[in-house]
Amino acid sequence: MPGTHLTRRLLLAALAATPFAPRAGAQAVWPNRPVRVMVPYPPAGGADTTARIVFAKLGEMLGQQFVIENRGGAGGTIGEAVVAKADPDGYTVLHDATAFSVNSSLYSNLPFDYGKDFDPVALVSLVPNILVVTPSVPVKTVADVIALAKAAPDGIDMASSGNGTLQHLSLEMFRHRTGIKISHVPYRGGGLALNDVMSGQVKFFFANGSSVVGLIQGGKVKAIAHTGKGKLASLPDIPPVSDTLSGFEAYEWNGVFVPRGTPASIVKTLNSSLNAALRAPNVVSRFEQLNIDTRTTTPQEFRAFVQDQMALWSKVVKDANIRLG
Repeated sequence: MPGTHLTRRLLLAALAATPFAPRAGAQAVWPNRPVRVMVPYPPAGGADTTARIVFAKLGEMLGQQFVIENRGGAGGTIGEAVVAKADPDGYTVLHDATAFSVNSSLYSNLPFDYGKDFDPVALVSLVPNILVVTPSVPVKTVADVIALAKAAPDGIDMASSGNGTLQHLSLEMFRHRTGIKISHVPYRGGGLALNDVMSGQVKFFFANGSSVVGLIQGGKVKAIAHTGKGKLASLPDIPPVSDTLSGFEAYEWNGVFVPRGTPASIVKTLNSSLNAALRAPNVVSRFEQLNIDTRTTTPQEFRAFVQDQMALWSKVVKDANIRLG
């Protein structure tokens, strides 16, 4: 009947115009609101720099804000504890560094467990250290540094950016591999250490490969070798330490983690989006300027990488008998 058909058409039109409420338990598309990115270190450092480059690009790609929150202190463990206790809903992520793979060997009685409270998402960056020296010191190669140390009754002095930092661990690994005497001079940050290396107060330092480029190019410090592989994009004439000490590698790496239990679909989206951001031409160009290498990884590959790093640094910490708490 005509009236019946009209009523039916009106009903269908009304249903089509009415938004359906999501089923109970259905998950909204992620992200549909700003995401907090915890950087457990102070602003302007290496982890903060890479986070701001990558997550700015991620925000452009996903159409949502990724808000950097710096919560430094205690080697990163303060900010890490915040993320470990956060809701696993994808709206709090951790952008961490090498310390994530070291702290469990340095600190006891932490309020969280690195192996149980976080899910790895993706490796973001790898930055080697660069062994630098006061320009007036008569050395040009790693072999020269070793010879100088062995010829001096008290060995050499070497700065670090603090006890338990990657720069300190690189020093200890260098000491162990070469058998030379090194007087460790810890500073409260790499900037202060570099100031004293420039002035000659302390002669040697494994500096972060991003922060020291300008000083090397300006002749303020002299570069001997780097702790990565192959050539550095911005400093191609500097050889790797491994040319002299086979297998010697040390990286300040950054990577992204989420609280354990975050939905697999969110982890998958975040991983694929981060990998796409790392391939973006403007990110690649900026990273090359800073001597930052990248690798695209799956969550499983990144988990294996972190486990390898934990094994490496726990041995260095144990051999050097380092304990911070």
